[in-house]
Amino acid sequence: MEVPDPTGIADPGFRRVLLVGTGALSVAFLPFWTNWLNNTFPEMEKRVVLTRSARRFVSADAISTLCGNKVITDDWNDAEPGTAPHVELAAWPDLVLVHPATMHFLSRYALGLADTPLLCALQSTAALVGVAPSLPPRAQLSPVVQAHLDTLRSRPGVVVAPTVPAVSASTGEREDGGAVPLSELMGLCVGAYARTQRGEEE
Repeated sequence: MEVPDPTGIADPGFRRVLLVGTGALSVAFLPFWTNWLNNTFPEMEKRVVLTRSARRFVSADAISTLCGNKVITDDWNDAEPGTAPHVELAAWPDLVLVHPATMHFLSRYALGLADTPLLCALQSTAALVGVAPSLPPRAQLSPVVQAHLDTLRSRPGVVVAPTVPAVSASTGEREDGGAVPLSELMGLCVGAYARTQRGEEE
């Protein structure tokens, strides 16, 4: 499947992209989106972080081959002795794309938790962070979930994509909680970056 470049510009303004996959089933498509990034933005350097739950659904070996870097597992126990992975993850990228972002991940991020290297990095990074929520059935109706999403939407430097209708693997029903395509999330981030460069308010 060929996905067009939604940004419409050759240079999106980002040079180092950190792609994050969390434990929603749609993370299984991350190799496709990694390859899409390579083809659409070949000048960008890419690194990938997977949560422990994401690694149940996708091969780290496949993604590592596609992005040209070792996949990082979001776990303090996987860090090399004497290293500070949260510092590196905060300083290295100028764009972070969380795709998909589970309800659990969104809640922890919105609450300011820093109990993993990635979350600690996201609470302190200067990079633009794009988030594509992937929610379970009817989670959109939860006031708690909506409050967390509103918190992230109001946070400077964070872009939260809308959800899209998707068929639930559990219920077989079409629900409004699926993650947008990574191409759309990228386009939203490029737009937010361009507005910032022009001095416009988000």
